[in-house]
Amino acid sequence: MEVRIDISRQQVEKIFGLEEYWCQCVAWSTSGTTKSQKAYVRIAYLRKNFEQEPLAKEVSIEQGIVLPCRPPEGIPPAEVEWLHNEDLVDPALDPNFYITLEHSLVVKQARLVDTGNYTCVAKNIVARRRSSPAAVTVYVPGGWSTWSMWSVCGADCTHWRSRECSDPAPRNGGDECQGPELETRNCTSELCTHGTNGSEDVALYVGLIAVAVCLVLLLLVVTLVYCRKKEGLDSDVADSSILTAGFQPVSIKPTKADNSHLLTIQPDLSTTTMTYQGSLCPRQDGPSKFQIGNGHLLSPLGSGRHTLHHSSPSADPVDFVSRFSTQSFFRSLPRGGANMAYGTFNFLGGRLMIPNTGVSLLIPPDAIPRGKIYEIYLTLHKQEDVRLPLAGCQTLLSPIVSCGPPGVLLTRPVILAMDHCVEPNPETWSLRLKKQSCEGTWEDVLHLGEPVPSELFHCQLEPQACYIFTEQLGRFALVGESLSMAASKRLKLVLFAPTTCTGLEYDVRVYCLSDTRDALKEVVQVEKQMGGQLIGVPRILHFKDSYHNLRLSIHDVPSSLWKSKLLVSYQEIPFYHLWSGLQPYLHCTFTLERLSTSTCQLACKIWIWQVEGDGQSFNIDFNIAKDARFSDWLPPDNEAGSPALVGPSAFKIPFLIRQKIISSLDAPGARGADWRALAQKLHLDSHLSFFASKPSPTAMMLNLWEARHFPNGNLNQLAAAVAEVGKQDSSLFMVSEAEC
Repeated sequence: MEVRIDISRQQVEKIFGLEEYWCQCVAWSTSGTTKSQKAYVRIAYLRKNFEQEPLAKEVSIEQGIVLPCRPPEGIPPAEVEWLHNEDLVDPALDPNFYITLEHSLVVKQARLVDTGNYTCVAKNIVARRRSSPAAVTVYVPGGWSTWSMWSVCGADCTHWRSRECSDPAPRNGGDECQGPELETRNCTSELCTHGTNGSEDVALYVGLIAVAVCLVLLLLVVTLVYCRKKEGLDSDVADSSILTAGFQPVSIKPTKADNSHLLTIQPDLSTTTMTYQGSLCPRQDGPSKFQIGNGHLLSPLGSGRHTLHHSSPSADPVDFVSRFSTQSFFRSLPRGGANMAYGTFNFLGGRLMIPNTGVSLLIPPDAIPRGKIYEIYLTLHKQEDVRLPLAGCQTLLSPIVSCGPPGVLLTRPVILAMDHCVEPNPETWSLRLKKQSCEGTWEDVLHLGEPVPSELFHCQLEPQACYIFTEQLGRFALVGESLSMAASKRLKLVLFAPTTCTGLEYDVRVYCLSDTRDALKEVVQVEKQMGGQLIGVPRILHFKDSYHNLRLSIHDVPSSLWKSKLLVSYQEIPFYHLWSGLQPYLHCTFTLERLSTSTCQLACKIWIWQVEGDGQSFNIDFNIAKDARFSDWLPPDNEAGSPALVGPSAFKIPFLIRQKIISSLDAPGARGADWRALAQKLHLDSHLSFFASKPSPTAMMLNLWEARHFPNGNLNQLAAAVAEVGKQDSSLFMVSEAEC
């Protein structure tokens, strides 16, 4: 008897979950029951990254070579093969090769023909992965030939012999031969004498003395020129203490004739975007400097210039500018366009914002030491310009943002705000804040959700954004590692098409972006340059870590008016391209061809779905010859306010009211009416340990409120929360809504 049953994977997962399962056949009759052996069913996969990849090597000829390779984790386990210059390595055909049980490739004796690129290939029933090629160079060190015969004894009573570096000759970067190529010796047992002319010796000595005198005079001239240039520069360089005691960018412009005693310093906007890394290097002040008084606030002028008074102005400002601009020890801060903001701040604090990206930097009052003035920048990096290594199931969940300059002294944490695209769940995600060190390596500085808080970093994670408290400026990114296949990240699906169509073909572009405002802003700018327009309301798709690709298809195209040029039923974006987050602007294009130029109405459906996962559909119906006016679904081109706000204008809470709240709630109050009660009212009680570790817990909460609610925060709600805390203790002040 033969019995067969068909069971779908969905039926099994609905009952048993996502773990591996087994099937067993049970037969019974009046004589009894018998069971078959268990047939285990597992979900096959092959991860993207190799656990260990082969590395480039340089070896001498006839030496042994070992190239290790540990394939990616997978079910079933991956089979490994090796390629040499894209040709399969077969130990059965070439006994000089050997593949170990650990998949390492062993070259018993290196030959010149073994030079080339070696690639480790892992494959199973799911996929085929290739490691990065490892360049192996087999070099030949040079060797001397035998000595030639001695030459005939010459008039100077010596003879010689020679040899060549040709046995073998060095190849592929091998070392040259060591030792002399020519050897001479006396051929008369040192009985040969030489006659010398005294006049020739005198001429030789006179020539040597003349050369020595010329060298001494030249050295004196060079020393004098160097000292004069150094003295002239030291008298004109601005005091480094005004720019955080370190190298800062300045661009000196000649002043007007009637103000010859003034020099103007302004930012250099012509430099390309670059990041200064490392600690600031102070330099010693010269005898005469620019002098700046320490006022309460360096107010930003309309042109962004600040005037510095000089005690002894240069007679030739143009010459001074040319000498000043050629000094190599001044480093420029990174300057950019739409993806950068910068400003000059003192102890009153301020705020930097990159419009329409969700990226901002809040500098609270007293974060900068009194008496110091810092020029601070905020940069949003394009992901293709910054290499962020990811391992295993890690994925980039936020933009990569820099604030600096690194190494400046801060007495209070600043708050860096940026969007993220994760659906936070401690059971499915392990989230880490990464910071790039001065050496260029990325380090985990904060593990979100860990019970032991960090002293220098803290993160408030909200559904759409994260707020990072940091006392060290630098380059940051939020990275997540999925703990189960239920982990998901948000993708924003956006449709664009040309605003005008003069030919028969019409392209519909579907972008699959990380759900962050900076990604959408970049795509909108690219589409504007291409003459594109939005043709549908952006939608969110929850993309799971299930190793399944994203598929896109177009349907219901009216065949009497349009023809789809897609030759397959659907297009596909590989899972890892989307999951890594390192390719932010992935898209597919559907090319449609209208049968007549008079056809203007387009109606169809576009489906986007992850295999065995979430999906979305777009119903398209509009006239391609008219403005669709879908731009209302996009954020405005310009956010309110300036990218750089300095002093009280950067904060919603008036300074005096802020100080009043801090002084009243920092000290422990009767009946618990202190900062802890305010944290509960503001739903921040999960961060009590971090707030308590700071000198002013109330200031930390108010700073976070400012970062979260600027510029549209409701002060009345904050005042009501503070007033409720005040009611618990009659000795506390009352902050009314009118005061705010």
